[in-house]
Amino acid sequence: MVEQMPRLRGAQRERYIDYASSIGVKATDRLELAEKVQKGFPYESFIKLSELIELNSRFLADLVQISQRTLTRRRKEGKLQPDESERLLRYSRLLRMTIDLFEGNEVAAHRWLLTSNRSLGGRTPLEASKTEVGAREVENLVTRLEYGVFS
Repeated sequence: MVEQMPRLRGAQRERYIDYASSIGVKATDRLELAEKVQKGFPYESFIKLSELIELNSRFLADLVQISQRTLTRRRKEGKLQPDESERLLRYSRLLRMTIDLFEGNEVAAHRWLLTSNRSLGGRTPLEASKTEVGAREVENLVTRLEYGVFS
């Protein structure tokens, strides 16, 4: 049995599209975004996220698991590979969720992302998000904090 993804409506849809568009990737729904991930994001998406999250490109490249030589090659090609695009999108999603958690306070959101957290085994939320499983755990933590669940 194939499980269908729910259609996003109103504010949910805007929030969803917002985290992709903030790095220059325009999509009207998840399937279109998935297609863009498979084609690879433009290199400019990496630069935009680096600026949004206020990290130097070397640190972000480490988080997204792109070596410096590969990053230089991607800059010349002007395009990221699908797996790199997906990891970049993961951090964009996490940034949006965290900014929402702090009600638009980007300084507080950035500070939280870079601060070690006992709930994440002493790692920072950014470090814990190097894998999809870790990112989901960070997202669960953000959701618990949003709803006032002690973590």
